[in-house]
Amino acid sequence: MIKRKIAVVGAGAAGCFCAVNIAEQNPDCEIFIYESGLMPLHKLSLTGGGRCNLTNTFESVESLSKVYPRGDKFLKSLFYVFDHEKTMEWFENHGVELYSQDDARVFPKSNKAMEIVENLLGKLRKYGVWIFTGKKVSEILKDEGGKFSLLFSSGEETLESFDSLIVTVGGMSRSPLMESLKKLGVEIIDPVPSLFSFKVKSNVLTSLMGASVENASVMIAGQKFRAEGGLLITHFGFSGPAVLKLSSYAARFLSENNYKCDILINWLNESESSVIEEINTLIKKNPQKTLQAVHPKNFTKRLWEFLLNKMEILPERKYCELGKKNVNKMVSVLTSDVYHVSGRGQFKDEFVTSGGVKLSSINPKTLESKTVENLFFAGEVLDIDAVTGGFNLQAAWTTGFAVAQNFI
Repeated sequence: MIKRKIAVVGAGAAGCFCAVNIAEQNPDCEIFIYESGLMPLHKLSLTGGGRCNLTNTFESVESLSKVYPRGDKFLKSLFYVFDHEKTMEWFENHGVELYSQDDARVFPKSNKAMEIVENLLGKLRKYGVWIFTGKKVSEILKDEGGKFSLLFSSGEETLESFDSLIVTVGGMSRSPLMESLKKLGVEIIDPVPSLFSFKVKSNVLTSLMGASVENASVMIAGQKFRAEGGLLITHFGFSGPAVLKLSSYAARFLSENNYKCDILINWLNESESSVIEEINTLIKKNPQKTLQAVHPKNFTKRLWEFLLNKMEILPERKYCELGKKNVNKMVSVLTSDVYHVSGRGQFKDEFVTSGGVKLSSINPKTLESKTVENLFFAGEVLDIDAVTGGFNLQAAWTTGFAVAQNFI
């Protein structure tokens, strides 16, 4: 029997998961994976600080748009086929014990990303899937009979020709492969970074490195982009969940503005009226105490004194001596503290992009190109991206599984 030959470009989470699911359920397929790097699933091995935050319980997710700034509607129907619950069931059925944290992130019980890597690679070997590393695809070729072949940056061409091609690469901004897809008629939205920290030039802020608050909100001045969560002061500016979410929501806006803008920080993530009430409570309870001796909840002494300096209020002043003018200064800084972002930093080893294959150009059920028959897409190559918390990997598992169903 002549086997159906399938090529997968990209040995990341989506590509390997897709290949495993095809091979597991259809032995009549011969699968070839081509990876530009030297190690399959290298990025997966680094996720979650090496622990692999492979999905999320979605317990506190009211709407997919809150965690998927791009692709939420597209994913909604695919989740009926393969969602986070089915992802967890799949891995546990394949020998990986999982657990969920209080923040809803899901990890392997071993807390080792390599367990996931070795599990998937073991199954690829078991089913005889070919994996070629150090093979950067520069061009996709299609002959008159509809068969695909691949040209590599080295100038080599695949000896095999393929009945179907699955593209799962990520972060391919302005790459030869992207240009090749465009020539085939695939619509591409130029990718830009979508998960990063903010650089802020301030010697005083640098001295606060490591300080954090559990629940703040950050917004871009003059825009509707806003995010909330933990906020961390780093050696170069701001990071933490609130900033990472904001960078995701505003990815394209920030790119268009060369990563320069003003941000407003609400240190308490509360309304002005609530902050006024909190300050008045501090005044009533601590009239004879100095400002440096007592501070609002969630602040360290160091951060509080930094903010008092911004308010131009002496730390030695007593609460009973504040007066309306100083209370207003406090409220202004605590709810609308302004900083100028001068650039972006990278978030650990994560690299997520906004952009890729335009979702309207592919079949939402099969993930096949509407213009190129037997060309499929999964994972980061699609214009789908998410905030941190396991959501990006969930999109990889979902889309990889959905593509695999076309061959079963």
